This record gives sequence, C-alpha cells and structure tokens, in this order.
Amino acid sequence: MKVTDILNQRMAFSFEVFPPKTDNGMEKLCGKGGVLEQLVSMKPDYISCTYGAGGTNVGKNLEVLDHIKALGTIGVTHFTCVGNTKEGIKQQLQTYLDHGIDHILALRGDLPFGWTGTGGDLHYATELVKFIRDEFGDKFTIAVAGSPEGHIACRSIEADISFLKQKQDNGADYIMTQLCWDMDQFRWWMDAIRAAGITMPVDVGIMPVLDAAATINMALSRNGCVIPRKLAEIISKYWIFPNPFAPNESEESIAQKKRDFKEAGIEYTIRLIDEYRVCGIQGIHLYALNKYEDVARIVKESGIKDMV
Repeated sequence: MKVTDILNQRMAFSFEVFPPKTDNGMEKLCGKGGVLEQLVSMKPDYISCTYGAGGTNVGKNLEVLDHIKALGTIGVTHFTCVGNTKEGIKQQLQTYLDHGIDHILALRGDLPFGWTGTGGDLHYATELVKFIRDEFGDKFTIAVAGSPEGHIACRSIEADISFLKQKQDNGADYIMTQLCWDMDQFRWWMDAIRAAGITMPVDVGIMPVLDAAATINMALSRNGCVIPRKLAEIISKYWIFPNPFAPNESEESIAQKKRDFKEAGIEYTIRLIDEYRVCGIQGIHLYALNKYEDVARIVKESGIKDMV
C-alpha cells in the first residue's frame, strides 16, 4: 500500500528518525530491541529517515531504511539535490528502488555553511520532483515539503505557495509540512493552499517540545518560526542558559528545570496535536528524535493511535 492510499482513507500516523553518525548510535536505533523496533510496535503507517546536508551520511540513511523495511513498515527517504548531478541522482534513486524503497521526500536540502547554491545540476525541489517523474515515472510516491509560515529563504509566502503548486503540477503526491507552532497561521495557510488549487493531502510534521535549547534552535536557526506566547511562557519559566541572575544555580536545580520543561513541553505538544487534528489535515508525522519513551507517551495520551 502507498502512503497516499492511507492518507486518502483515514488520518495517518508516522515517525521521522535520523541516521546516527556513530556505530553506537546505529546500534541503539537499529539493533535488536532498539528504538526502531519499539517505534514499529506502535504500528505507524510509515517511518521517514532524514538525509544529511550536502548528501552526508547517505550510507547510514539507506541502512536505517533497510531496517525499517525489514520490520514490515513503509520507509520514506528524504532526498536532496544539494551537490548532486543528474546522473548521480539517477544512480542513487535506482539504488533505493533496488532496496525496495519507493517513497521519497523530495527536497532542495539545507545548504552547507558557506554555500550560496546547491552546487549541483538541480537547484530547487520543483526541478527534483519533475526529474524523478521524467526518469522513473510512477515508481516513486513523492512527498514534498510545505512551509505554513513560508520557507525562510523565499521572498514571500505567496511565492512559496505558488512553488508548492508547481511541485504538485510536476508530479508530487502529498505534502509533509515543516515545523509550525502558530496555529492561526497554519489555519490561514491551509485555506490559502486549497484556494490556490493545491489538493495534495497534508501530513503535518510535529517536533515534540522536550528540550528548551533544541526547541529554540529548531524555531530560530533552522526555520524562522514564530514561538507562540504559550510556548514562550514555558521556555521562560524554566530558563537556565545562560542566566546572569542566578550564576550559582545548582546542578540539581538545573536538572529539575529540565525535567519540568519536558513535562510542560509534552503537555504542550499533545494540545498542539489536538488543534492540528481539527484543521482538515490527513496525517500526523511525529519527529521521534531517535527516542521512544517520550514519543510513545505523546502517541498514547494524544489519542493519535490506540496502543497495542
């Protein structure tokens, strides 16, 4: 079954993981009784695996996807055109097909530090989608990124939506959204893309709020996202780095703040999922962050899927 079939039938539920850089990390993720096996026990509809900037860690990406497929779950690979020739893209995509991986998230990709372009034959995700369709026909189910607040590098959100429509016209099948905590903006964006003639199913990407530093980093340095007042209040309440007003704060106090932040963040994430589910979306794509316990709790308490 294709992911699009699921999205068109009911609310889908899935995870995102990333390829670890170390052998120890790979063992924790892919080994016997590891995180992948635990995530699969929740019966997600698919699991996606990220693809490093500039095509780094590609081998680990494929290894993780092989494990996902071996566990009986659909694997979706992220794929970028950064630093890639057309011939190189063809060869890599054929390798994925040879491994039974026929779902792909087609991205331009984050540019490595100092780069001003992709350094490859293709420059945008719109071109990558068309290239995949021209070269491989319907062999791949193609997801594309959607940015409810507009891509940080795009000149306007209207232009961003027009490029999303172009991805659809070039053969994309469904949308996986980028991070967005601003629900008013998300609801506006949903209305705007539908008004623009974009009919693709929308699978919402959600990063659990578990760590203050990671939350701020993802919002500001990666995506230029709005941090809503409620989330800002949680960050402020448990602020610990740096804190000139409490320079001698104990390690015990800092550890407690981290625990309290995670608890408040999990509750915030669950409420966010509630809001998303009534917006006419077709799926929830939860960034697992290569963890199990915290995301399992979110899945269970949000009611995304009954635990088995």
